[in-house]
Amino acid sequence: MFGFLKKTAADAPPAAAEKVAPAKLTWAERLKAGLARTRAALNTPLGELFARGKIDAELLEELESTLLMADCGIDATEWLLTELRAKVKKESIESPAALRAALIELLTRLLTPLEQPLDLNHPSQNQRPYIIMLAGVNGAGKTTSIGKLAKRFQQEGHGVLLAAGDTFRAAAREQLTEWGRRNDVTVIAQPSPPPDNLASLGSPPKGAKNSRGGPSSFSGDPAAVIFDAISAARARGIDVMIADTAGRLPTQLNLMEEIAKVRRVIQKAEPTGPHEVLLVLDANIGQNAIAQVKAFDKAIKVTGLIVTKLDGTAKGGVLAAIARQCPKPVRFIGVGEGIDDLQPFRAREFVEALFG
Repeated sequence: MFGFLKKTAADAPPAAAEKVAPAKLTWAERLKAGLARTRAALNTPLGELFARGKIDAELLEELESTLLMADCGIDATEWLLTELRAKVKKESIESPAALRAALIELLTRLLTPLEQPLDLNHPSQNQRPYIIMLAGVNGAGKTTSIGKLAKRFQQEGHGVLLAAGDTFRAAAREQLTEWGRRNDVTVIAQPSPPPDNLASLGSPPKGAKNSRGGPSSFSGDPAAVIFDAISAARARGIDVMIADTAGRLPTQLNLMEEIAKVRRVIQKAEPTGPHEVLLVLDANIGQNAIAQVKAFDKAIKVTGLIVTKLDGTAKGGVLAAIARQCPKPVRFIGVGEGIDDLQPFRAREFVEALFG
């Protein structure tokens, strides 16, 4: 009775639509999105060039200007154009579409030697702790890259310890400590500096300890912090120790000597180390990256590069310049702030994302 007053399921108001989390983009999708500015700088003029009916000297000259604008550099651009002209002649390329495919092939060939991912599981890298030293100018994303690397190595099953060797910038120690907290990774750092009245006495507060349990000198010596970190990593059976260093410009010769001293101290603590010396480059600096690679390599013997902020620049072609002028392995590239936005460099993947 009175059943007609009862609401059926069909009569019930529709439930509020459940919020669906946006699908997580793949690395290839994030890379393509991150390189949007460089792709626009390349593809807009290239699209116009490749839309022409024939391949002639004027087209190739304008192509040369486009590559230079994308910061490929004179050396790489000349190599690409020379190889492209030879390919056009040898293969009788006539269509702009075929020319575009040839350019992609040549750029991939140019960048492929840089594709040497860091593999901590390789038999030749069984030294423990495996010591990685990072360097770079302030603002390149060095400390953030360390946090991302720590997370990556953890996910690969490695025990990680961080050394806050940037003792000149208090925020760097705090930033690295926060990354350590997020990833549950130990960070070896110098204690906070004493008040001015104690610092003027030239001695630390009573009872202050360093990471080895000895008296702390508050010297702010990055080499001492990193030495402590190596000892701590060895004592705890840590697989990977990552050392941060203070940012500096390659023209600051006295500071470059200080970072060279850090490398020497690492070698004293571990004669086989550092096992990897990574230079972090901000892609926004364009051709200045070449000068940085050469200067840091002279001071600390760079073994690999991390190129960051490719999403914030229209100058992703700088990798081509690096390949021709100072071909150091590009271990990782970054296209964002996310923890997963730092990935091993893969030449074919990079070029495909570049040309869309």
